[in-house]
Amino acid sequence: MDNNNTQPQPQIQNLTDGMHIVVDALKRNGVEVVYGICGIPVTDLARHLQEVGIRYIGFRHEQSAGNAAAITGYLTKKPGICLTVSAPGFLNGLTALANATTNGFPMIQISGSSSRAIIDLQQGDYEEMDQMNIAKPLVKASYRINRPEDIATGVARAIHAAVSGRPGGVYLDLTTALLASVMDKDTADKTLYTVEDPAPASIPSDASVDKAMQMLKQAKNPLIIIGKGAAYAQADDTIKQFIEKTGIPFLPMSMAKGLLPDDHPQCAAAARSYALENADVVMLLGARLNWLLSHGKGKHWNPSVKFVQLDIDPQEIDSNRHIEAPVVGDIVSSMGLMVKSLDKYDIKPDPAWLSGIDADKKKNFAKMEIKLNDNTSPMNFFNALKAVRDVLENYKDIYLVNGGANTLDDTRNVINMYMPRHRLDCGTWGVMGIGMGFSIGAAITTGKSVVAIEGDSAFGFSGMEIETICRFKLPVTVVVFNNGGIYNGWHNNLGGGSDPSPTTLMADARYDKLIEAFGGTAYNATTPDELSKALSAGIDSKKPTLINCVIDPKDGTESGHISNLNPKTIIKD
Repeated sequence: MDNNNTQPQPQIQNLTDGMHIVVDALKRNGVEVVYGICGIPVTDLARHLQEVGIRYIGFRHEQSAGNAAAITGYLTKKPGICLTVSAPGFLNGLTALANATTNGFPMIQISGSSSRAIIDLQQGDYEEMDQMNIAKPLVKASYRINRPEDIATGVARAIHAAVSGRPGGVYLDLTTALLASVMDKDTADKTLYTVEDPAPASIPSDASVDKAMQMLKQAKNPLIIIGKGAAYAQADDTIKQFIEKTGIPFLPMSMAKGLLPDDHPQCAAAARSYALENADVVMLLGARLNWLLSHGKGKHWNPSVKFVQLDIDPQEIDSNRHIEAPVVGDIVSSMGLMVKSLDKYDIKPDPAWLSGIDADKKKNFAKMEIKLNDNTSPMNFFNALKAVRDVLENYKDIYLVNGGANTLDDTRNVINMYMPRHRLDCGTWGVMGIGMGFSIGAAITTGKSVVAIEGDSAFGFSGMEIETICRFKLPVTVVVFNNGGIYNGWHNNLGGGSDPSPTTLMADARYDKLIEAFGGTAYNATTPDELSKALSAGIDSKKPTLINCVIDPKDGTESGHISNLNPKTIIKD
C-alpha cells in the first residue's frame, strides 16, 4: 500500500454561537452583573454569563429585576443590565425600563424574542410579539440584532444610547434564531470590541456660564435646587465647593438628599415653602421643573422668580417656565466652569434672606419634634420614624430605600441623609413597587448594608423578592409600615357589603412571617422601643431581616402629600 497517496484529513472548525458572542460582547464591555429571570429562549445565556464570571442575579419578577438594573445604572453611571424572556417577561421588565428612562437612569433590557418570519406575518408563534416596536415609544432607544456578526455593534449602540446625553433605558432584542446561529469563532472574535468614551463631556458655552453667574450675583434671595441629575453626575466636591463659597441656600430634591448633608447650615429643606415663595433667582442644578416642583408655577412660587438651569438636555430648557440663563452641558463640566469663575463674581445672598430661612427652619423643626414625640399606641408614622431616625443616626453610611405614600413622604421629611446617592426612592414617576429591586441592586452593587422602609401596600408589589434577598444572603433590612391599607386601613365598603373597601388591606397581617419561610430573621414591632431594637439588630447582623412595624390603621392621609392629584367625591364613611 502506498502511504504517499493518503488523503488529507479535514480540519475541525472552531465554532461558536450567537449566545456565546452576546456573552463575550458584554464581558468585553465590563459588564459584571446581570439581573433577570431566565427561561425560553435565554436560559443558556444566563448559564454562560456565569461561566465567564459575570454574576447573574435571578429574581422572582422581571419588574424587580429591571428596577435592580436601573438603580445599578444610577449608582455606577454604567448601564445596568436586565435579562428577560420573550413577550410577558419582556412586558414585565418594560415598566422598569420606562421608569429608568423617565428618571434618567442608564439601563439596558435584553430580551429574547420569537422568530421574526412568523411574527411579521402574525402566524401565532410561541409568545409572538413585536417587542422592539412596542418598546420604542417608552425608551430612549430600541434595537434588534438579527445577525451574529452584528452583535458587538448592537451592544455598543445600546451602551452609547444608555449613558450619553441624558441617560435612559434601552431595549435590545435578541431573536431565537440569532441566539442559535453558528459562526466561526475566530471570525466572531474579530467582530468584538470595547466601546470608547460612551458618555463624552458636553461643555457649556462661556457666555451661558457668565450670564448665569451674573444673575446669581444680582440676586438678593438666590436659591439652588439640587436634583438627582446632579447626584448622578458624581460632581460632589465641585457642587459642595460652589454652594459653600457662594453661601446660597440649597433645597435638595428627594434623591439628591445627602449630596450635601441634610444638617448642613445652608440646607433649606425644612423651609421649603418659605424658600420657594420668596426666592428671586432659582438655580436648577440637575433638577427639572416637573410636577414635583409644581412646574415652577402657582401659589408655591414667587411670581417674579427668574431661573438659571443647568441641564445636559437642551430640550428641557423652557419646558414649563422661561429660563433666563440656560447652561446646557453635563453637570461636571458646567459646575467646574462655574467654580472657576467665582473669583470674577462676588455672590452674596442678602443676610435678611438667610435669617428668614433660618427662622422658618426653627419654627418647622419645633412643629416636627411635637409630632415625633407624640406617644401613641398603636404607633403612628411619626413616632415610628423617630425610632428609625434615632437608630440610623448611628449608621450614616446606610443605603436607604423608601417606597409608599405616607411612608415615602414622612420618611423623606424625618430621616436625614449624610452621603450622596444613599437615598433611593420612586423618583420622577412616583411609582410603587421599586423597593425590593432597588434594595437588591444597591446591596449587590455596593456591598453595603441597606435599609428599606416600605408601606404595606408598596411592599406588596415586590414582596416575594425577599426570597431573592435570602437566597443571595444580602445585608438588607426591610421595615414594613403596616397600617392595613393603601394610605390607611379605616375606610368602609360604601355599598355596605362584607368585602373590604378598595383601600383596605389586612391590618393584622404578619409580614415578618414571610421571611421566616426563606430562612431570614423576623421581628414584629408594636412599640418604638421594639422597633429600635429590631432595626439595630437587623443592621448589625448583616443578614436578611424583615420587621413588621404595626401602625394605627387610622393613621395616614389619602395619597400622602399629593392628595390634590387624586380627585375626590363626597366620602360617606
